[in-house]
Amino acid sequence: MDSAATALPAFVALLLLSPWSLLGLAQGQFSAGGCTFDDGPGACDYHQDLYDDFEWVHVSAQEPHYLPPEMPQGSYMIVDSSDHDPGEKARLQLPTMKENDTHCIDFSYLLYSQKGLSPGTLNILVRVNKGPLANPIWNVTGFTGRDWLRAELAVSTFWPNEYQVIFEAEVSGGRSGYIAIDDIQVLSYPCDKSPHFLRLGDVEVNAGQNATFQCIATGRDAVHNKLWLQRRNGEDIPVAQTKNINHRRFAASFRLQEVTKTDQDLYRCVTQSERGSGVSNFAQLIVREPPRPIAPPQLLGVGPTYLLIQLNANSIIGDGPIILKEVEYRMTSGSWTETHAVNAPTYKLWHLDPDTEYEIRVLLTRPGEGGTGLPGPPLITRTKCAEPMRTPKTLKIAEIQARRIAVDWESLGYNITRCHTFNVTICYHYFRGHNESKADCLDMDPKAPQHVVSHLPPFTNVSLKMILTNPEGRKESEETVIQTDEDVPGPVPVKSLQGTSFENKIFLNWKEPVEPNGIITQYEVSYSSIRSFDPAVPVAGPPQTVSNLWNSTHHVFMHLHPGTTYQFLIRASTVKGFGPATAINVTTNISAPTLPDYEGVDASLNETATTITVLLRPAQAKGAPISAYQIVVEELHPHRTKREARAMECYQVPVTYQSAMSGGAPYYFAAELPPGNLPEPAPFTVGDNRTYQGFWNPPLAPRKGYNIYFQAMSSVEKETKTQCVRIATKAAATEEPEVIPDPAKQTDRVVKIAGISAGILVFILLLLVVILIVKKRYICWRRHICIRNIRRSYYSYSYYLKLAKKRKDAMGNTRQEMTHMVNAMDRSYADQSTLHAEDPLSITFMDQHNFSPRLPNDPLVPTAVLVPITGRKNVYHGDNNSFFAISYL
Repeated sequence: MDSAATALPAFVALLLLSPWSLLGLAQGQFSAGGCTFDDGPGACDYHQDLYDDFEWVHVSAQEPHYLPPEMPQGSYMIVDSSDHDPGEKARLQLPTMKENDTHCIDFSYLLYSQKGLSPGTLNILVRVNKGPLANPIWNVTGFTGRDWLRAELAVSTFWPNEYQVIFEAEVSGGRSGYIAIDDIQVLSYPCDKSPHFLRLGDVEVNAGQNATFQCIATGRDAVHNKLWLQRRNGEDIPVAQTKNINHRRFAASFRLQEVTKTDQDLYRCVTQSERGSGVSNFAQLIVREPPRPIAPPQLLGVGPTYLLIQLNANSIIGDGPIILKEVEYRMTSGSWTETHAVNAPTYKLWHLDPDTEYEIRVLLTRPGEGGTGLPGPPLITRTKCAEPMRTPKTLKIAEIQARRIAVDWESLGYNITRCHTFNVTICYHYFRGHNESKADCLDMDPKAPQHVVSHLPPFTNVSLKMILTNPEGRKESEETVIQTDEDVPGPVPVKSLQGTSFENKIFLNWKEPVEPNGIITQYEVSYSSIRSFDPAVPVAGPPQTVSNLWNSTHHVFMHLHPGTTYQFLIRASTVKGFGPATAINVTTNISAPTLPDYEGVDASLNETATTITVLLRPAQAKGAPISAYQIVVEELHPHRTKREARAMECYQVPVTYQSAMSGGAPYYFAAELPPGNLPEPAPFTVGDNRTYQGFWNPPLAPRKGYNIYFQAMSSVEKETKTQCVRIATKAAATEEPEVIPDPAKQTDRVVKIAGISAGILVFILLLLVVILIVKKRYICWRRHICIRNIRRSYYSYSYYLKLAKKRKDAMGNTRQEMTHMVNAMDRSYADQSTLHAEDPLSITFMDQHNFSPRLPNDPLVPTAVLVPITGRKNVYHGDNNSFFAISYL
C-alpha cells in the first residue's frame, strides 16, 4: 500500500496493511503490475473486461460500505454473488506484462458466505499475445472463511511474448456470499510454492503419427501437484508420465495419438495446487502432411507387353522435401501389387500381359517416421489387343413398345473380341414427317444380354445395328428395321384452334396434332359455359361432349346463349386412347334486345299540334344488359322511300336535332334514357322541349308528319346491338290551328307592329342611300331582291301606318283592316313550305342559342334587310306586340 490515507495517523495506516504487504514493503522487491487497491483498480492500470456479465466492486477503507461486520477491513476488490445469476462472470484484467527474468505473482483471496455455502469460483486465466482465453490455470471454489489466503502464480512466458493475468469471479448456484482479492504483487524472484517451467519447445511430426510434449519444471514438492497439457482452444490433455529428475526438478510427458492437421495448435504445460499454479510458454505442434501427387502418371507409350509412363510428380499435396519416388502398379482384375523405385522422371513397365488393364500410381516419401504419403491418383490403361474376329450376329428384338425397343445379342467372349476390354454400341436412326430425323449411338453393358433403346417416337420405323469395338478395330452388324407401337396422340395445336362466333352458335375448326403418334380415330370436344354478360344465363351446368370422326376437324355448336363465353376442350385419340386436351375460350355475340310487339297496338296516348305522348314498354335483354333506350323522330317526306322498305335497319348513328337541321338528316334522336328509368311501362312525350342525356326533344312542327321509333341498345366491350320498332305516327296538320285574338288587344298589337316596322324601314332606307351614293349602282344580293322592292315595301308599310293613325277614333274599322292584314301575312307565311320555314321550332332553337345569320368578317355587306311580306325565304319572329320578316340576301 502507499500512504494515500494521510488523514489517519501513521500507526493506523500501518495497522491497515496486511502482513503480506508489510513483508513486501520490508523486502522492497515489488515490480510493476501489483496493486493494493487503496486508490482503486484504475490507479494500478487494472481494467474491467468490456465483455463480461458484471463488474468487480472496489471496497475502500476510507469510505463506508455495505459489507457485514465480519468481513475484513481495508481496501480490496469484491464480488457479491447474491446480486447476480448463476453462471454470470466478472473479469478484472491486469496490465500486459513481458517476462524478461524469472518472477512470481502472488495475491490474497477469500470466498466467504454467512451460511457457509459456496459463493462461487475464483478463476485465474492467462492470455498470451492477446490471444483467446484458454481454460483457467488455477481456480478455487467453496467456502474458505473470512480470513485472507495467499496463492502464487509462476508464469513462464519468455520475451518477446507478452501475457496478461485475469481474475475471474463466477457465481455459483448458491448465490449467497462474497469473492474478494487483495494485495496483488509482482515479485522479482521465483515462487516458493509453485514450480516454474523451463521453455517448452515446438514438436514436429508427420500426420498420422504420435506426438509427445515433455515439460520440465523446478520447484519443491511439485511432483504431487496436478499436471495437464492445455491447448489454446481450451482442450486439456492429461499427463501420460511423470518422472523426477532430482529433488527440485521433474519431467512430465504428454502424448497426442495419431495427430492430423486439425491437431496443429499451441500447447502449454500447467501445474496447480492449493497454494498456486505454474504455467509454461505456448509451444506449437507442427503436423507435416506426407507428400502425395496431385495428378496421375501420364501415359507416353503402350504396346502389347509394356507401358511407358511419366511420373508427373512435380505437383504434390503435403509437405516436402521429397527423398524417395516409387511406382506402384497392379492388374485391375488381380490382387497382387509391385513397387519399383524410380530415379528418373519416366519409367517403362516390362513383361506385362497383353490386352490387360493396369492401375499405376506414384508414391512419394519425406523425412521422418511415417513420411511416405498415400499413393497418388491412378493411371488406368491397357496394353494393346487385336482386332475383333467377326461381326456380331443379327440383333434379336425382345420387346416393342410405343417409345422403346428391347434388343438381345449373343454372348461375346475373348475368342470373338480378341480383347478383354471392348465396347458394344447400338446405333439407331429414324425419319419422321416435316423432314425430321435423328441418329444416335448408345454404349451398352457388354455383360448384360439385353438392352433397351428408349425415347423413341411412336409409330415410326427405326433402323438398328450393333457395333463391337476394341482399341484396335470395330465390327458392325446388319441393320434391322422395327416399327414402334402406337401411343396416345399429342395435343391439338393451340394456334390451329379458330372459333367463329355468332349469336347462338359457334363454328370451331382445328388441325391434327403435330404428334399423332399413330392413326387418329376420333376427336372429342367437351364444352361448357364459364361466364356470361347476361346474369340471367346459367353458367354452372355440366359440360357437354361431341365426338367427331378422324377426318372431321370442325364442328358447329348450336343452341348457345348469346353473350356467353364457352370453354372448349379438344382432344384426339388413337387405338391407345385419348391424348391431352387443348383448351380455347370463345364468346358468342350478343343479341339485340327484344322489344314488345307494337303491331296492332296504338302506343299513342295523347297528341297535340306540337307533341305526341307514347307509351314506352321495357325491352328484354338477350346476351348483355340493356345499356340505353332511345326515341328517334323521323320526318315524313313524300320524296323519300318509306321506312318499311328497310324495317330491320335501326338508327345506329345518334344525330341531334341541331345536326339534323344543319346536315339535312331525315331523323334525329329526341331522347336517350338509361335502362333504370324504364323498369316498367311509362308514358313519354315527344316534343316536350326538354333535353335527355344531351339530346334536345324540340316541339314538333304542326304541318309536318313524323314517325316515332323506340329502340333499345345493348353494348358490351366493343360490341353493340340495337333493336327498334315504330310505335307511333303523327300526321301533318292540314291547316294552321286557328287562334282568335282578343279584340281589346288586337289594335294595340297592330299599332306596335306598324310602328316598329316603320322605324326599322327608315333605318334601312338611310343605310341604302349611303350605299347608293358610294357605289352609284343598284345592289342585288343572292336572292335578286333589289332596292326598288325595298322602297315599295317602305311605301306600303307607311301607308298602313298612316291609315292606322287617321282611323284611331274609328277603332272598329281599324281593327277590321289590320285583322285582314295579319291574316294576309299569316297566309303568306303558310305558303312558304321549306324545312326551316315550316318548322316553328327552328325559331325557338335560334332564340335559345342567340342565332344570327350575319356573315362573318364582312362589315360592309348587309346580311339581312326587311322586305315585304310577299318576299321569299323568310324567317319570322313575333310576340304579342310586334311582327316583322327578315329576308336572307
